[in-house]
Amino acid sequence: MAGVSSIMTGDIVMDAVRAADHDRYLSALYAPADKRDALLALYAFNAEIAGVRDRIHEPLPGEVRLQWWRDVISAEGDAETGHPTADALRATIAARHLPKAAFENMLEARIFDLYDDPMPSRTDLEGYCGETAAALIQLAAMVLDPIAAPGFADLAGRAGCAQAIAGLLLLLPLHRRRGQCFVPADILAAAGTTPEEFLKSEGGAAAERAVAAMIALAREHLNAFEKGAPTLPVSLRPAFLPLALTRAYLDEMEKAGRSPLGGTATLSTLRRHWLLLRHAMRGWMPL
Repeated sequence: MAGVSSIMTGDIVMDAVRAADHDRYLSALYAPADKRDALLALYAFNAEIAGVRDRIHEPLPGEVRLQWWRDVISAEGDAETGHPTADALRATIAARHLPKAAFENMLEARIFDLYDDPMPSRTDLEGYCGETAAALIQLAAMVLDPIAAPGFADLAGRAGCAQAIAGLLLLLPLHRRRGQCFVPADILAAAGTTPEEFLKSEGGAAAERAVAAMIALAREHLNAFEKGAPTLPVSLRPAFLPLALTRAYLDEMEKAGRSPLGGTATLSTLRRHWLLLRHAMRGWMPL
């Protein structure tokens, strides 16, 4: 019966990632079969905590939910919680010897999502990206190859910043509607606007300059990642595969009439599959 329960949990977790984070779901399919469930557990956990604001609209209940995850992760023993993602994550942390501190830092960073405080600076934004997307990439790398992974932590940092900033730009219309501003205040000031004006305005030159600066920042980190990416061992490649789509998303954002202020850039299913397949097979060629 335990085996059947494990299979059912795995199916539920896989379906959750496929529904909430299709790009990471596709990238996990390129991992070795014996590592795939662990990656999906990480990605399902990330989707859970990233979506707390969407499901729980008040900050304090949201913090209670994040605290529940802290308690689940810190608890000793192997008693099941009854929550498929939580049980899969606990099993993954134990089996793969993953550092619990990384999950604690990730949960701490996600508290920012629950409130409408503006992002203070570029440094704060990069720190947020480091504790969320970059940490997720590094944890995935540890699942795939715990011996090689530590040598590519800096590359994971660059990759996470590029991916997370692009992701925030994709979510920009949603964030603006609900009064959230992830564009750092110093970037907005340099563009000639403020967080309050950026959220209230319909766009305008200053807002477009701020968006362009965010795209440039994402490209800066992406270029740094791609410069070092040819050294990635094949064993770690699936952890970084979502980066295969980042440049394409940024290119879509910069096309005429497709500003992130007005809508969300999209890639066709065929193009996403092709980009993932190409990078899964060939990695990142030298720039």
